[in-house]
Amino acid sequence: MRVPHIVRIGALVLATTGFYTYVGQMVPQKEVQPPVDATIRSDMTSADMAAIGRQIMEGKGLCLTCHTIGKTAGPFRFPDLGGVGARAKGRVPGLNDVEYLAQSMYEPSAYVVEGFPPAMPPVNKPPIGLTDQEILCVIAYLQTLGGTPTVTLQTKHHYNSGAAAAPAGAPPASPPKGSQLRPVVLQPAVGHLASAVASAKAEGGAER
Repeated sequence: MRVPHIVRIGALVLATTGFYTYVGQMVPQKEVQPPVDATIRSDMTSADMAAIGRQIMEGKGLCLTCHTIGKTAGPFRFPDLGGVGARAKGRVPGLNDVEYLAQSMYEPSAYVVEGFPPAMPPVNKPPIGLTDQEILCVIAYLQTLGGTPTVTLQTKHHYNSGAAAAPAGAPPASPPKGSQLRPVVLQPAVGHLASAVASAKAEGGAER
């Protein structure tokens, strides 16, 4: 008995559809939700802030899109954050861990870890746009990675109207990587030059 051509095509389509449906069900599914603003209460402890900070990093802050935590082998797109709470205390001379972590988010081009590009945007500006309180929560979480959170919602630093980040007497900061110093071009004082020439001619005529 010969099977009609249209039936064979239909059977092939059904078999192919069934196969790919099966394979699709075998792949782990992850539902992606839009970022949700974290609820920050005035009575939160440092530990509470750290929990919110992790939530912000996974969501609104987009931090874990590029950073990893505790990854032991590369390649790395941006520095791994494992142990950063301990490293931050001595990363930049004159900056404590809070000031360094704040600088890394408000002004990431001020210090760039060797081997990585200066590609991180300031997280307090669009498109990320974290608030000062949200950034404090992120700092609290980062402090837990190798240390103990100490910040509170009242903590002040250079970028939220606190003390200056650079120590007194520190030399001016070097320009960010990739920046260029433009030479200053001095323009001649044309008006003064013309006046000087006219005066010289007048004096020459008077001497004759």
